[in-house]
Amino acid sequence: MLRRLLVLLAAGLCLSAAAPQPLAPTIHVVRHFDTPAGERDPALTEVGRQRAAALVRWFEGKPLAAIYVTNFRRSRATIAPLAAARGLNPTIYGPAPDPALIERLRAERGPVLIVGHSNTVPDIVAMLGGARPAPLTHPDFGDVWTIAAGSVAKTQIDP
Repeated sequence: MLRRLLVLLAAGLCLSAAAPQPLAPTIHVVRHFDTPAGERDPALTEVGRQRAAALVRWFEGKPLAAIYVTNFRRSRATIAPLAAARGLNPTIYGPAPDPALIERLRAERGPVLIVGHSNTVPDIVAMLGGARPAPLTHPDFGDVWTIAAGSVAKTQIDP
């Protein structure tokens, strides 16, 4: 009887160890959209506002559970149309990504959009397991990096 119990217990441990772990959600990373150069906390340009509207269209038919954004005017304006269209209340995060933020993104129960900046997007993509993008310069607006199931795809959002 004891032997049978030990065999059943060992089999149960093997099955639980072989159970697949839940996949991290799909995470979309975008730099805030177009701004004028040289201002500290600028609003979006007309092209940036058009690109923000295009982001809503890009997400049509795609699930989205959460939006993370820094507390800068340009970042909030980038996702405002999408957040309104989806009825989502964006989560504000500090200006620099850290391991705790990455774990919060991975713990979400569905796809996530995170808005970063030229100096943080490469770090965010790399911390999520993608190849670090080349440094972003001022005119580098509109790219979306999608990290899903261990792969990274890059898309351009055109105004």
